[in-house]
Amino acid sequence: MHHASLSRKIFVIFNYIFLVSLSLLCLLPLIQVLSISFSSSPAASAGLVKLFPVDFSLDSYQYILQKKEFINSFSITLKRVAIGYTVNILLALLCAYPLSKEVKEFRARTYYAWFFVFTILFGGGLIPTYIIVSETGLLDTIWALIIPGAVGVFNIILLLNFFRGLPKEIEESAFIDGAGHWTVLTKMYVPMSMPVIATISLFTLVGHWNAWFDGLIYMNFPDKYPLSTYLQLMVINSNPMKMDINNLNGTLEISERTTRAAQIFLGALPILIVYPFLQKYFVKGIVVGSVKG
Repeated sequence: MHHASLSRKIFVIFNYIFLVSLSLLCLLPLIQVLSISFSSSPAASAGLVKLFPVDFSLDSYQYILQKKEFINSFSITLKRVAIGYTVNILLALLCAYPLSKEVKEFRARTYYAWFFVFTILFGGGLIPTYIIVSETGLLDTIWALIIPGAVGVFNIILLLNFFRGLPKEIEESAFIDGAGHWTVLTKMYVPMSMPVIATISLFTLVGHWNAWFDGLIYMNFPDKYPLSTYLQLMVINSNPMKMDINNLNGTLEISERTTRAAQIFLGALPILIVYPFLQKYFVKGIVVGSVKG
């Protein structure tokens, strides 16, 4: 018994060491980016910044907040997240509720379920998808970033399995009292499903916020790029600032490296703020929404 207890303690210690090390590997790059963004241009250009700012400066942030390209792409992403989240969650709920019923209640349930699963296994590919988006007139509109991925099959699977685990007696008593399916869904199922809804909300918010490729292929003009597309092009561009003659005074206080770091951090900040509030539901939502045997 003593040997088993000692082995357990050793395992827990090494487990903590491993998890702390893994956490540091994830945090340290972000901390360095933050430090570079708060450092002066000469210190950042000389590579002197490690984990703490050198010659603390807010010049890069002041420049970014006056940069219309960044502000415009930020506003487009906020609009995308607001509309896309609403559409994704609403469609997931409306699809998961009927699919959670037994075959005797919804005879076509199995066919619809396999129809959704089929889309996970097989897809038309980039070119057919682009042609559909183009021919339906969605190019250069916010809907090109929302409609192609409006129905999240993974989210539907999590929701319908959670719905199937809810007590049937609650639903039956509501029907006896005269409630309809819409009332049961909105007044009973949704309030009882907050853990799994919070989980798919996190997936949806992060997915829309970080998506960059669809903005690159569906938007023909840079002023329509969402934030992640703008940041991706800025990072791979050899000289993203490309200052004109009116901005030459700013080159003395800011640099390409500090500007990049500041924009990357500002782009990640909203998700860093939202995640802690939803994280407590994450594991629970995944477990309760998983496929049951």
